[in-house]
Amino acid sequence: MLKTLIHIFESNKFVVDGVSNGEDALAYGETGEYDGLILDIMMPGYDGIQVLQRLRKKKITTPALFLTARTEVEQRVEGLDAGADDYLPKPFATSELLARTRAMLRRKDNYCPDLLAFGDVFLNRSTYSLSCGGKAQTLSGREFQIMEMLMQKPHMVIPTEQFISHIWGWDSDVDTSVVWVHISNLRKKIHAIQGPLEIRFIRSAGYILEETL
Repeated sequence: MLKTLIHIFESNKFVVDGVSNGEDALAYGETGEYDGLILDIMMPGYDGIQVLQRLRKKKITTPALFLTARTEVEQRVEGLDAGADDYLPKPFATSELLARTRAMLRRKDNYCPDLLAFGDVFLNRSTYSLSCGGKAQTLSGREFQIMEMLMQKPHMVIPTEQFISHIWGWDSDVDTSVVWVHISNLRKKIHAIQGPLEIRFIRSAGYILEETL
């Protein structure tokens, strides 16, 4: 299978490296030098899911496609939950393999990791939870959206009006006090997980997310 895959990709002008076990796949993936990964769920050593889980824990966001047997339904779900972008059941047509690979590579520049980190605090986009040092707090939808905006632009002032337009819409009649209430709740949840962060209000400017010493 490995030699066949290498031949297919090289014949279609892709530059590829191929390995036959999970340990080597992990080592290659950890370099972060690849535009995409194709992992077989059933590999010697680490299986494909374990390889991807380890890569995602190290914040390596390279898109990944799983090759699976048609009967491995649970493994497909587990693989997608581990951070895979797609899966392809075996046996498959060469044309579909190439099409799914091209689609995976197009997503590379738009890849959005499940975990957003600032310092020791993590925001999980899948579970809407904020965590630090093993402690976690679940956020409401609005709290999550506000925290996501702050963590995407740490140390930058975000005007209150920008929160309203981005989350509630340009034509919303939401008052700025609503944003303040959500920010207040976020501060309490950050305190509950002992996160070394502060959401600071700057008069006539907006809110800024900073690390605390």
